[in-house]
Amino acid sequence: MSGKLLHVCDTTLRDGEQAAGVSFTAAEKRLLARLLTEAGVEMIEAGIPASGAEERAAIRSIVELGLPAVVSTWNRAVASDIDYSLETGSPWAHISLPASDLHLRSKLGIERTEAETRIRRTVLYALERGLAVSVGFEDASRADLAWLGGLMRRLKADGIRRFRYADTVSVLNPSSAALAVRYLLDACGHDTELDIHCHNDFGLATANTLAALEAGAGWASTTVAGLGERAGNAAMEEVAMAWRHLYGGETGISPLHLQKVAEAVAAASGRRLPEAKPMVGGLVFAHESGIHVDGLLKNPSLYQSFDPAELGRSHLFLLGKHSGGHALRHILHKEGLAVPPQKEPVLLELVKARSIRTKRPVEGAELEALVREVTAMEG
Repeated sequence: MSGKLLHVCDTTLRDGEQAAGVSFTAAEKRLLARLLTEAGVEMIEAGIPASGAEERAAIRSIVELGLPAVVSTWNRAVASDIDYSLETGSPWAHISLPASDLHLRSKLGIERTEAETRIRRTVLYALERGLAVSVGFEDASRADLAWLGGLMRRLKADGIRRFRYADTVSVLNPSSAALAVRYLLDACGHDTELDIHCHNDFGLATANTLAALEAGAGWASTTVAGLGERAGNAAMEEVAMAWRHLYGGETGISPLHLQKVAEAVAAASGRRLPEAKPMVGGLVFAHESGIHVDGLLKNPSLYQSFDPAELGRSHLFLLGKHSGGHALRHILHKEGLAVPPQKEPVLLELVKARSIRTKRPVEGAELEALVREVTAMEG
């Protein structure tokens, strides 16, 4: 698996914006599209043209930026959606069709035969109008794989090469994700470009995406920081970094740009980045434990799987209940503070007591005040 290239289609501007309460302005969409491109994203799913004239104008404004990333639209399998997509100037149309019998019957009131007719008719309509086309299968993880494989073969014969396998309600696990991908590639040919799109209801979106990639999928459909409906989607920064470090794969994603784009998405969405969010959370490289701080000061590899400098970040040492003397001396030196060596244990106990009482690290003015207090003590 070493060296395999991961392709990213980021759908923050479409599926990410479908998160409850999230709404991007056109200006925010343009900013995020620029930042996604700077981060190395190859394809940006910019929105749903059929949702309205304002959305179409926003997508067109992204297309007109002339970014190196391909700008794609998301469409239902109806000709009117393709007409709306053409208005945006986007060269690529992603056409989605419910794939499970549950969705076909309960949502659309149709059977598999009619579903196949609709998708093939819409694909032909889009291709005839000069659009590049990919086909996505909503709720694919609950669809009949034999039928889905057959439909994909027939769509390949119609000229489609890229397909999206969507775990819409998050029922996959890493094993079932890998099995489904292998089945479909065996059924349709390993030259098929398969895009895996995972939701995160059980906290497995990143794991399922990576398992699918390892099994042969070539594209990952992601969102920045996992923004998306319900519990969100596979997080672009997690998938890219794990693919690089845990699977030895390649990716065009630039780690140094991930923090910036994550913070911009958080600001535009009104959703704060959790402090412990992998890769981009404020405290994911913070350490308080005396054992860990001592180890990191001796050799950073003792307590890191990769250097946070790769992300433009660094380890952060904090003083609290679990701190030890090495951390205390290191932080005092860094802050230009000092107490007599014999008073360091007293200072450390005061730091621990303050942290326990306030339920947060001791830093800044609080630490300076404790240093003054200890220094003024007799003895």
